[in-house]
Amino acid sequence: MLEIVKRHPIVTFFGLTYIFLILGWVIFNAQISYGPLLAALIVVPIISGRQGLKDWADQIIRWRVGVRWYVAALLLPLIATGTGALLAVLVGASATPIQLSALPELIPEAIFVLLVVGLGEEPGFRGFVIPQLQKRFSAITATLILAALGIVWHIPLIVTGDSSWTIVPVIAAGYFIFTWLFNNTNGSVLIAMLFHTAQAIFGPQIFGAMFSGAEVVTYTLLMSLVYGVIVAVIIAAARNRYLISTTSERPTTTAKPAGAVVGH
Repeated sequence: MLEIVKRHPIVTFFGLTYIFLILGWVIFNAQISYGPLLAALIVVPIISGRQGLKDWADQIIRWRVGVRWYVAALLLPLIATGTGALLAVLVGASATPIQLSALPELIPEAIFVLLVVGLGEEPGFRGFVIPQLQKRFSAITATLILAALGIVWHIPLIVTGDSSWTIVPVIAAGYFIFTWLFNNTNGSVLIAMLFHTAQAIFGPQIFGAMFSGAEVVTYTLLMSLVYGVIVAVIIAAARNRYLISTTSERPTTTAKPAGAVVGH
C-alpha cells in the first residue's frame, strides 16, 4: 500500500481528499474544509519522510517573502471584485451601496476563512499538489490540471446551491494567480491563504452583497472576466519566468531572497 502511495502521490492525495469530501456531506451535510490538509498530512510523510513533512509544514508559516507579495495577494482580489461590480452596474445591474459601517464585522469572518478554508485547502492544493505537478509539467499545465481537480472539490457547493455555477471560471482564473504567488514567494502557503481569504471577503461578502437574484450571475461572470485579464497580464509579463517545467526550476524549501522570482 505504501509503495502505491509513493508511486502515485497525487492520485492518492485526491482520492483521500474526495473521500473526506464525501464523508463530510454524508455525516455532517456540509463540506469539510480540512479535507486537502488532512490528505496532505497522510501522503507527505509517506513519500518524503519526517524532513519532508517539516519542509511542507514550513511553507504554511513562510512569511519572509517581500511586502509586494502581500500587496498582490490582498489587492488583486479587490481589483477584480471591485471592477466586476463596477462593470455590472455599467451594464445595467441594480446595486445597493456598500454598508461601510458593517465592514468591521467582516474581520472575524476573514479570520475564520483564513484559518478554516485557507488553512484547510492551501497546504494541500498549493503546498503539495503544485510542487508535485511541477516536477513533470510547466506551471501553466500544472495549474490547469489542479484547476480541473479543484473544481470537482467545489461541485457539492454548486449542487446544494451554496454557490453558483458562475464560480467555476472564477476558480479557474484564480488558480493561475495562486500558482504565480506561490512560485514567486519560494512556496509560501501563507500568501496563498491570504489571497484565498481576500477573494472570499471582497467577492461575496462586500461587492457580491451589492447584488441579488440574476444580477449576482452578471456580477460574477464580469468578475471572472477581470480575473482572466489579470491572469493574461501576469503570464504575458512573466513570460518564461512563469513557465516552470524542470525539477531544478520548481519551488523548493531552500531559502531564496525575499520576493525572488522562481524559475528564472
